[in-house]
Amino acid sequence: MIWYALLIGAVVVERLVELVVSQRNSSWSRERGGVEIGKAHYPVMVVLHTGLLAGCLLEVFAFDRPFLPALGWPMLILVVAAQVLRWWCIRTLGHQWNTRVIVIPGAARVTGGPYRWIPHPNYVAVIIEGFALPLVHTAWLTAAVFTVLNAILLHTRVKVENTALSGLMNHPR
Repeated sequence: MIWYALLIGAVVVERLVELVVSQRNSSWSRERGGVEIGKAHYPVMVVLHTGLLAGCLLEVFAFDRPFLPALGWPMLILVVAAQVLRWWCIRTLGHQWNTRVIVIPGAARVTGGPYRWIPHPNYVAVIIEGFALPLVHTAWLTAAVFTVLNAILLHTRVKVENTALSGLMNHPR
């Protein structure tokens, strides 16, 4: 179970790095006239994602969830794949990526990288990680609760993001 706590700790560190990158990119976008859209759901997103990480640890330790290799190893591979996809999104969007929905008027819509095939690939990474990370150590309750709540949140988030993106120019980048 200690190695699982270390895995969750590594994900926490990764999230903190994301927040640093996001803050830097948010400042960059605002300096160029960027406007944030859909602020109201952001605190809910922060609580939900923090709850995922806490829930993984709490469920595994409180209910003594076992590591089942036939489930755990494939889920770990999915977690790593989700991180690779997430960072591909971050790299592709460059300064335009952040954890909020900030749109720079007149900016070109990014259509390269994973965005060439999927409109919201970062959310694919979030969905995969949301069920896979808990299931690495059979925290099925956390996986189920997060997946349902995340689906509700993503319904709002994607609608906000689609509205924001509809105002961008469709020049590939």
